[in-house]
Order: sequence, then C-alpha cells, then structure tokens
Amino acid sequence: MHRQGPYFNRSNVSTSASCQGSQCLFAFYGGETSYHRHLFLLQLSNLLLCLWLINFSLALEQCTLAGTFASYYWARRKPQDIPPCPLFSSFSRALRYHTGSLAFGALILSVAQLVRIILEYVEQRLKGVNNVVSRFLLHCLQCCFWCLEKFIRYMNRNAYIMVAIYGKNFCTSAREAFFLLMRNVFLDRVTDFLLFLGKALIAGGVGVVAFFLFTKKIPVFQEEVPILNYYWVPLLTVVLGAFLIAHAFFSVYAMCVDTLFLCFCKETDVLIQRDRDVLRLSDFPTLRDIPTQFQRDVPTQRNINRETALN
Repeated sequence: MHRQGPYFNRSNVSTSASCQGSQCLFAFYGGETSYHRHLFLLQLSNLLLCLWLINFSLALEQCTLAGTFASYYWARRKPQDIPPCPLFSSFSRALRYHTGSLAFGALILSVAQLVRIILEYVEQRLKGVNNVVSRFLLHCLQCCFWCLEKFIRYMNRNAYIMVAIYGKNFCTSAREAFFLLMRNVFLDRVTDFLLFLGKALIAGGVGVVAFFLFTKKIPVFQEEVPILNYYWVPLLTVVLGAFLIAHAFFSVYAMCVDTLFLCFCKETDVLIQRDRDVLRLSDFPTLRDIPTQFQRDVPTQRNINRETALN
C-alpha cells in the first residue's frame, strides 16, 4: 500500500497567520566582502565625483563667457574683428584646449567642499557629546574651510578668465590673476557692490509693486486681488523670487564685468611697464600683446600716431 505524504496548498495553509515577536532583518549579500568593508569610502568617492562634475560644468560656463567677452574687448575694430559666433567659438576653444585646466580647478574646489561636508557629518555625530574642546575645534575647522572654499571659488573664477584670454595653464593663470587683483582690489570690490545694488533695486522695486497689489492700493486690480490676512507671506516670497531671478541674470553681467576688468588691468600694466608718456587706450594693445586667439584681422599698422594722441 502506497503511503501518500501530506501536502499543502492555499486551502489548508493560512498565509495571514501572525507570528508573535517575529521581524525581518537584512544582513548582507554574498558575505562580508571588500565592497562592504569599504562602502563608506565608495560613497565618498561618488560624492566627490558628483561635486567635481558640477564644478566642472560651472567652470566650463565661466570660461566660455570669459572668452566671449574677451573677444569683444581685444577686437581692434568693432564689430569687424569680432568672430561671427563668439559664444560658440569660445565654447569650442574651452573644450579643445582648456579642459585640463578647468578640471584641475574644479577638483581643488571639490576637495574643499568634500572636507566641509565631512565636517558637517562629524558635527551631526557629535551632537550628543558634551566635550566643549572638541566642538570648539570642530567649529574652528568649519570656519577655516568655509573661508578656504570662498577663496578657492573666487580665485578659480578669475583663473578661468585668464585661461580663456591667454590660454596658459591653471596655476600660471591663477597667479597672474591674483597679482592683478591685488593691485586693483578697490575697483574690484566697487563693481561687486554696484552689481549687488542692481539686484537689490530690482527685488525692492518688485516688492513695492507687490505690496501695493496685495494691500489693494492699485485701483485697477482691487476686485481681482483676494483679501489676504497675512499679505507679508506672499510679499516675502515675491521679493525672494525676484532677487534669485535677478541674481541669475546678473551673474552673466558679473562675468562680463570681471572679464573686462582683468583685461583692462592687464592692458594698463603693459602700458606702465613700457613707460609710456601718453596712456591712450586707443593706441593699445599692439599686435603681440593681443592674445593669440583674438589676433584675427587685427591691423599691424597704427593709424593713430603719438602726435595725434597728444591732440
């Protein structure tokens, strides 16, 4: 006689039976490998690559804009000497010749940002610790690396401008830009202040219009505007949004101002080094002083001589 063993199906096994005190825990896949032991380092590597890619994209944008504005500045005859597509020409030069310099500058900035993120992570882990000395040292390190990041970001921006103009390597361009700015630091800060005033003026103007609109002091829109108990909430939102939009547009103008400013400082240094008696910018720069990529169709003979400049 054949004995038939027990069998189970959906009819005699309840899948909804509760198990007291049971829980599901995840251990790992495939055992404890080198991947699991170095998982934190791999995550830091991914974060560093992400920061590097973002900073490289911003560096490429800044170098492209700087090359575009520099082509306008160094053009002897405007607009004849300006390339037909200055933005595309500058972008192609940046990709073809300056990729290494941009990547190196972006890497330096990314490392500083990564250290700041690690310090923020350590601060979160030490929130329950009452060690005053360790927290003080941590805050000091955060402050130092915050200042370092701001300095590197500022130097990278000006180094990219010099790279776009003269095509030199990153370190040489950063050194030349640093000494140029140190000799003209007052004018550089004045331009930044004027750009900030422009953004504040736009945000303030939009805020004034929004205030009169939300308080129903504009007769044309009195019936269309609903009654607001807390009108300052949308008012602050509008002002903040206007400032951010103005900042996005003014960043292009800021790059233009910085590029033209460095070009002017470089040209002025050339004039001073030559001990010229007459500093007339219409006579300069000469052909050999113009960056190589901007020497297209530049006349070698000056139509204005020294006697004409004196007049």
